[in-house]
Amino acid sequence: MSGVLRRRLLSALPVVLIAALSACSGGGGGGDAAASSSSPPSASSAPSASSASSAPDGKPNIVYVLTDDLSWNLVQYMPHVQEMQRNGTTFTNFFATDSLCCPSRSSILTGQFPHNTGVFTNNGDDGGYGAFLKNGDEARSYGPALQHAGYRTGFMGKYLNGYEPSGRPGESKPDVPPGWDEWDVAGNGYPEFDYQLNENGKLVRYGHDADDYLTDVMSDKATSFVGDAAESGKPFALELATFAPHGPSTPAPRDKDEFPGLKAPRTDAYDTATTDAPAWQHALTPLSDKDQRSIDQKFAKRVRSVQAVDDMIGHLEDELKKKGLADDTYLVFGSDNGFHMGEHRLRPGKQTAYDTDVRVPLIVTGPDVPAGKEADRFAANIDLAPTFQDLAGLDPPATADGESLRPLLHGDTVADADWRDAVLVEHHHAASKKDDPDAAPKNAGDPPTYNALRTDDALYVEYADGEREYYALDSDPQQLHNRWSSVPADTRRSLHDRLTALTSCKGAQECRAASKK
Repeated sequence: MSGVLRRRLLSALPVVLIAALSACSGGGGGGDAAASSSSPPSASSAPSASSASSAPDGKPNIVYVLTDDLSWNLVQYMPHVQEMQRNGTTFTNFFATDSLCCPSRSSILTGQFPHNTGVFTNNGDDGGYGAFLKNGDEARSYGPALQHAGYRTGFMGKYLNGYEPSGRPGESKPDVPPGWDEWDVAGNGYPEFDYQLNENGKLVRYGHDADDYLTDVMSDKATSFVGDAAESGKPFALELATFAPHGPSTPAPRDKDEFPGLKAPRTDAYDTATTDAPAWQHALTPLSDKDQRSIDQKFAKRVRSVQAVDDMIGHLEDELKKKGLADDTYLVFGSDNGFHMGEHRLRPGKQTAYDTDVRVPLIVTGPDVPAGKEADRFAANIDLAPTFQDLAGLDPPATADGESLRPLLHGDTVADADWRDAVLVEHHHAASKKDDPDAAPKNAGDPPTYNALRTDDALYVEYADGEREYYALDSDPQQLHNRWSSVPADTRRSLHDRLTALTSCKGAQECRAASKK
């Protein structure tokens, strides 16, 4: 069945039925997780994946597709991603260190928490590309390590907020960050048209024709990269970082009329106020009819915009098979953060510690990756750089706060004592909203600075203004009832101590120990 036909069949189904069929309980709190827009759809059973790599030098290839603001509720509209679930392993408890673009992407590149990258926001002294450079994070990116190990490396699409194709801050000459053999990166690629790419140090302008659509341009360049790498005989690592489905969520021209009448999911949290909510939510009002129409329209645009991403994955898979590389290549699909649309009465946005914003997809296929499997251990975006380096035969650096997911990828049993049982979320309130594509009005989710601890049975949030949130996930998976006032004193001390330890930890061993009870 073609992707287009499959999409049309999906769009003809009632949204409630789609959500019910696609969602599953994701291990992290019990209850009816099928109602949560952040819950991963279940992977169905399938035969085991291919055997160990026979790539050059025994090193597998790695292709990482990183989307922008893609939440779990979009996966059901992506046939090729769903096929990846059937053919590979789905991480059902994978979290972002911050539900904001630049901090999350900095953690992905370096394997470090924001408190160690120094990147907490999208711009200013504590954020953006400028902070990434200032803190020496570029040298700690996984790209240089893989390139040094003999990999042909490539990066395409979106890099970091504040990056301009024309050059580094204060410079006027286009350059390529260290560690990347192929560099095809935009600055403001959100509209998908009328942008510039830095193509290996040369500025190339694209217009508004159908074949200028950025996700499709990335797809073509990725196909060429795979072909060239196959001819070179070298292992390769490629990150494809799309701007979709980030607003304005521009779809490819061929998809602009798909999914007519589609509506956003109506979970239990939709248009529901948080009880005993923190002060930053006190001004939230019920969603008006206009609000709900706007949310539905934006959700449909998000769905349309990811069709080209799904097509890109299909083209990549076809090219890998054509070149005889499919059995030697890890294909990784993920997102930098999630996105809420009406939950907690919040208008569309992110930046909160709720699962809608921080619990995101991670799906992997490749050598020795079991098919149709779900891995429910806690994982985070700080684990990706160590994983890529481990798969390449390298020891993850001591500076990495995350750990390699390789044993979980391969279905190995990992003892409780050898794995974290909590994840850290860090967020700074932005000092300035100027030139920030994620700047949010108060009713869309603009919380004060906070640190949060997410465990299997609870979400605990400490705000810089002294407020606290605590959600018991066994009875409240949607995180709607703040029970901080009833938490016993000893539990309060334990939560605070664990969170304090995590927010100052450095290195995988120390950070793992800090996450334990």
